Amino acid sequence: MTATSSPATSPATQVEAPLATSTSATQQEVDAARGPLDALRAAVARVYLGPARTIDLLLLALLGRGHALLEGVPGVAKTTLVKAFATALGCSVRRVQFTPDLLPSDITGTYVLSPKDGTFNLRPGPIFANVVLADEINRAPAKTQAALLEAMQEKQVTIEGDRFELPPPFIVLATQNPIDLEGTYPLPEAQIDRFLLHVAMGYPSAREEVEMLKTHGSQAPHVAAQLDPARVAALQALTPRIHVEDDILDYIVAMCTFTRKHPRVVLGASPRASLALATSARGIALLKGRTFVTPDDVRDVAVPTLSHRLILVPELEGDAKARAGVVEEGIARVPYRRG
Repeated sequence: MTATSSPATSPATQVEAPLATSTSATQQEVDAARGPLDALRAAVARVYLGPARTIDLLLLALLGRGHALLEGVPGVAKTTLVKAFATALGCSVRRVQFTPDLLPSDITGTYVLSPKDGTFNLRPGPIFANVVLADEINRAPAKTQAALLEAMQEKQVTIEGDRFELPPPFIVLATQNPIDLEGTYPLPEAQIDRFLLHVAMGYPSAREEVEMLKTHGSQAPHVAAQLDPARVAALQALTPRIHVEDDILDYIVAMCTFTRKHPRVVLGASPRASLALATSARGIALLKGRTFVTPDDVRDVAVPTLSHRLILVPELEGDAKARAGVVEEGIARVPYRRG
């Protein structure tokens, strides 16, 4: 096969993320990061009338170079939120509407024969964007969902044996309906584990819903770009430099170990989950304006980071509240021991 695109390249313009150094972040650097993060939060909040915590979880996924899975019943503004967030980032955005007949090549792209010169040209799929909105991801079967595995973990895709790097920064924001609704497929465990955070979206408060009724039908607020790929990469490079003491790392491992030994859990939090919890704790410390992680940071992000990764006994599998309950039990029972 003759192709016009060569392996290990991307059809999108790339912005290289600066390498994180081994030095800890300074308070001046953290304070400087608060401005753009606050502006991003405020821009999204003008469109999304819901808990500020939900927006902060998307910020954590962004800072941790991770991906976020938003779950809720239809009509709670999942798609509205991720569209506003993606627009405010000022990065390239592509949306994929997952359906039962969606093919893996519809996501990654494929080679197409050019009749004029007899060569195969790469037609890139929507995966070649900084932000990919995977709408209703669990309405496609596992074979199609698997097209995202390599992209989410390795920031690359393989098409017809050729490897193509994805443009940094790269983040998948996926929405899904509860799996007990008609026409949904459960996400494979390997797919779920690729998401740094699971964001449970419930109904808005009475006050938020009244505000929504007041503004419905009027012109939607304009969401202006607050960042760009280079500034997103700089914020992501700062996050790993948030300091974590060894006793905090011990606490993270103890929290994950608790889930592995729980009688209601068949498969507990993996070592990848430990890494994810440390990353999320660094991100929340940065959002709070600190250069170091505290035990409260770990507790604050434990449920959205760990609960979706647990596989419970058959009678409880699929029960999101039961999974969250295991992690909450760990928060209450696992002691933090200062080194």
